[in-house]
Formats: sequence, C-alpha cells, structure tokens
Amino acid sequence: MRNASRPRVVAALGRAGYRRYDERTATQLRDMAGLVLDRYGGDLRGLADTADRDVGRAARLVQEVKGIGPTGAAVFLREAQQVWPWVRPCLDERACAGARRIGLPDEANRLAAMVAPGDLARFAAGLVRVSLLPKGRDPFVG
Repeated sequence: MRNASRPRVVAALGRAGYRRYDERTATQLRDMAGLVLDRYGGDLRGLADTADRDVGRAARLVQEVKGIGPTGAAVFLREAQQVWPWVRPCLDERACAGARRIGLPDEANRLAAMVAPGDLARFAAGLVRVSLLPKGRDPFVG
C-alpha cells in the first residue's frame, strides 16, 4: 500500500465502490500503511501492546494516524473488539443512539450483556445503522 501510487489507490477504491474518495484519501491511506509498517512492523497487534491493552490509550494511538480523529478511533475500536476482547464492550455514542432509538438501554455494559461477546462488534454495527436511518423511518420495517 505504501508503495502504491495515489492514482492506483484511487482506482482501487473506485473498483471497490468507494466513489467519494479522492487523492487526499489515497494519500492518507498510504500514510496510514506506512505508519503501521514503521511503528508496528505491519502488525496492528503492536498497537495493542503499546497501549498496554488500555482502550483510552489505544484510541489516542489510533489518532496519531494523520486524518483519524476521535470519531475514526471510535469506529476502529468498535470494529476491533471483534478480535481484541480487551476492547469490549466498545459501544460509542453512535451505537448508543441507535439503541435508544429502538428502546434498548444506552449503557455499554447493559447492551453488551444482551449478546454473546463474539457478536458484540456486529451488534454495535447494527445499532449504528439504526442511528443513521432518516428521522421518521421505522427501524423495524425494511
């Protein structure tokens, strides 16, 4: 990734259906790949080790990647909890908003208790999708 040209990365994003991405995004992705290679030897488990498996510290380390802020770090950790059990439960404000919308509790520990630990990342992603539905749209109707 680091050695791929920006036009090649943009083209790959386009083929994958990411039409809104541009040269800036391609550059950021290449920079991110470089940081992961240089700092963690290409293995993001090194980030977990550097963070001493502390979620707050992991979020700060993720934000050291140019272009990733608090929201991006929350998204990363929400997904990473699938493979990093020490991150659980990771239900950010967006996931909690989805829970509120469908009448579920909006506290991470209570929500996490509703599903098996291995299903928590997928559950959180579903709650995020619910939170993004247009106002007035019934989340229970396809």
